[in-house]
Amino acid sequence: MINMKHYGYKETTNIPEGLLPGRVTEHQRDHYKVVSPMGDVTARLKGAFIHTAQDSDDFPCVGDFVLIQYNPIGDSLIAQLLPRESKFSRADYSGHKAGYAKTIREQLVAANFDYVFILSSLNADFNVKRIARYVTQAQNSGGWSVVILTKADLADDTTAHRIQVERAAPGVMVHSISSHTGQGMEELADYLQPGKTIVFLGMSGVGKSSLLNALMHDDVMAVSDIREDDSRGRHTTTHRQLFMLPSGAMVIDTPGMRELGLFGAEEGISQGFQDVEALFADCRFNDCQHETEPGCAVRAAIKDGSLPLDRWTRYQQQLRENQFVEDKAAYMRNKEDGMKSIALYTRSRGMKK
Repeated sequence: MINMKHYGYKETTNIPEGLLPGRVTEHQRDHYKVVSPMGDVTARLKGAFIHTAQDSDDFPCVGDFVLIQYNPIGDSLIAQLLPRESKFSRADYSGHKAGYAKTIREQLVAANFDYVFILSSLNADFNVKRIARYVTQAQNSGGWSVVILTKADLADDTTAHRIQVERAAPGVMVHSISSHTGQGMEELADYLQPGKTIVFLGMSGVGKSSLLNALMHDDVMAVSDIREDDSRGRHTTTHRQLFMLPSGAMVIDTPGMRELGLFGAEEGISQGFQDVEALFADCRFNDCQHETEPGCAVRAAIKDGSLPLDRWTRYQQQLRENQFVEDKAAYMRNKEDGMKSIALYTRSRGMKK
């Protein structure tokens, strides 16, 4: 029997007779891998669960705790999704650029983690703006954000890069490491405690697979070379998967993201830009737009250098993007609700005939 507490499970609910707790460790199409007291099982969604989940658009993802009907000779059935303590989502533009997307939905990446490791490599693809976007979305997830600057053995000056990130994401821990030489790896020990879960996020080629292999003390993931022309990599991770480390901590590895769309990130923006929003209270007018109004504390801070112009610009860009996504998503929800109402009305009229 497997002790589910080792996988972070907390007995906070009464389990109905005939069901067992489990944690989703892998998801591919219609099938899931779930670790349960009976060991690793393959599972699919129970019909009644599918019907309920379609209304809420809330299906299990890697890291979720679920209740299953155990089947020792075939697929077990996922009967219930337990409440999440944290989740990381992004906007799904259905393969289009943000401004051209006809539909925008929330895409769940991982659930029930303690730390979000945002990985970025110290090569030509190093991008502070991209890191800041990940931090903003992670701040809204319920987990602690940590920036991991990988491939430190290839950088001439890791300190300068770390300072750039610390300025762009105040209060967020930043570590420079090398999975190949071991440089800085000892700094990660505090996060790798038994029962804790870490989700790896970042673009392809930033070293997620290499770091996972180093923490596992085994080559559990294939590693591909990066392209020389832009220092970017090809996808080596093709689906999300949860690994148990020798330390007793768990890692949710995720495929590289070409684009991170902010979703429901208002709280994350406020947390990540507390220094910016703190200036608003010092403006002369309560409805200051921070453009040409006299007595604007934001413009004064930009002028005297206490607020870098690029930080203010980044704040405005993230606000606009989040508002666009919220408006588009709300429109789609209202449209779908209207279609459901019409369908129900049509069915009810047909039953009366």
